[in-house]
Amino acid sequence: MRIDRVLGNLGYGTRSEIKKYCKFGIVLVNGKVVKNSSFHVDPEKDEIIFDGERVNYREYVYIMLNKPSGYISATYDDVEKTVLDLIDPEYYVFNPFPVGRLDKDTEGLLILTNDGQLSHRVLSPKKHVPKTYFAKIDGVVTSADVDAFKEGVILDDGYKTLPAHLEILKSGSISEINLTIHEGKFHQVKRMFESVGKKVIYLKRISMGGLKLDENLALGEYRELTEEEILLLEQR
Repeated sequence: MRIDRVLGNLGYGTRSEIKKYCKFGIVLVNGKVVKNSSFHVDPEKDEIIFDGERVNYREYVYIMLNKPSGYISATYDDVEKTVLDLIDPEYYVFNPFPVGRLDKDTEGLLILTNDGQLSHRVLSPKKHVPKTYFAKIDGVVTSADVDAFKEGVILDDGYKTLPAHLEILKSGSISEINLTIHEGKFHQVKRMFESVGKKVIYLKRISMGGLKLDENLALGEYRELTEEEILLLEQR
């Protein structure tokens, strides 16, 4: 890769700015000053120094966030707080974005990345990557609801959902459940329960693919994924 692209991807400046930095002699590759900003490097192997500090290059970033209520799943909004407000600005140079969306009042597992191909694969309807939610329901959830969800329910717009796995953890005036779905329609979990005459009063995503939310992350906390966890995201 060209040295100006490497440094530009990491937020060191525009190509024209990096061209000036090179001319000033503050960019070194393997101990030698590089004054030509089109000079090619291997960012994985070459030692790059910018203004006396070593450059740690990586193309992609993968972050697991335990999203709290009150934040929207967007990169920018004029009015609302976004999930990017929860992470350190040092990540902004990567231009991360949410993989899918969680409603403003929904908590739990949200992945932030700049890997568009991974995001597409995880969210593609053809892949059927499972997503599991924990929810509290206003109303008694019964085995009839389990059977209905297993067959697929009709939403308010006439769409029939794919079969979903409903697990009853507690049945009562306020029920507790886990629900695994294989698609991501707008407000889908809430609308599925509305279709059987019940209301979701609390919702939290606990897994995507084979990746589970890290229980050690408090609401609003985050950490980077391991290489193994990145692979788990696409597990069906």
